[in-house]
Amino acid sequence: MPSNIQFKRRQLMTGIASAAALSVLTPTQLLAQGAYPNRPLKMIVPWPPGQATDLVGRVVAQELGKILGQTVVIDNKAGAGGAIGTDAVAKAAPDGYTLLAASSGPVSISPLFGKTPYAPEKDLVPVAMIGMSPYVLVTAPNFPANDLREFIAVVKANPGKYSFASSGTAATAHLIAESFNASVGLKAVHVPYKGSSPALTDVISGQVTYCIETAAATMPFVRSGRLRAYGVSLEKGSSVTPGVTPFASATGIPGLAGFDLGAWVGVMVPAGTPPAVVERLSSAIEKIMPSAELKQQFSNIAVEIDYRRVEEFNKYLKFISTRFSDVIKTNNIKAE
Repeated sequence: MPSNIQFKRRQLMTGIASAAALSVLTPTQLLAQGAYPNRPLKMIVPWPPGQATDLVGRVVAQELGKILGQTVVIDNKAGAGGAIGTDAVAKAAPDGYTLLAASSGPVSISPLFGKTPYAPEKDLVPVAMIGMSPYVLVTAPNFPANDLREFIAVVKANPGKYSFASSGTAATAHLIAESFNASVGLKAVHVPYKGSSPALTDVISGQVTYCIETAAATMPFVRSGRLRAYGVSLEKGSSVTPGVTPFASATGIPGLAGFDLGAWVGVMVPAGTPPAVVERLSSAIEKIMPSAELKQQFSNIAVEIDYRRVEEFNKYLKFISTRFSDVIKTNNIKAE
């Protein structure tokens, strides 16, 4: 009869062997055995702490960890407009343990200028879209138009007379504004700034006629009466822009039907990640979306919850890539 020490040693060795066996199984095999994930996951945020994508990523990582039963650790890899962190995920092992807090800049815009070491459609796989930052068309309060239809009529009647600001050439705000202008036939002069704050300052003072900027940047001024809002860029509207009509819902303006552009945030993984693992992650994210706490935290940074499963997310990525690509070519936009 083995001694108590021998028995415990045998139990220990059995446990080690079992753990070793699990470690060599593929993610799909682990999933089939109900053992995925069996260790902490890492979510790479390609931006510095405190930026919108980082804040969204942290909230989602915390809630996702509760569903998966494993910690989801945030790893900030900032730089090159989000390209460094995005590339790190594109080149990571496709084992379901490295996630990307993906966003429109490094995934939907930068690659269009051919300046990224990765190709999103080849190197990354969508898991789920989780949020959208709406953009709001604003002017100084004294602009002579009562609604969006009148705004378009005034600017359209005076080609080249009016100007629009953006937070920078080729920035999301610039491309959305150019897309809006093209949709309704506006000819206005682009005035790029280094950030939304100086752009909005000059719109408020009347030095620039209008801009289409994030709700986070514009709505405080709209609420205080220093800016006037004429429409929001998301097709379904947004709870973070109460009282502001979606472009797509404006009556008598067919060019805006279906207009649905914003700065999206989502989760992606390296290409080659098993479909079953992608589905496991997507389903887990879907479960956290109804959380009132998550909605409130998103609202605090002016991000609208917008959950889209793999197929819908992929469809939107193709739509926005085509839309922005056309805008870039038509206006001969060069990245700064």
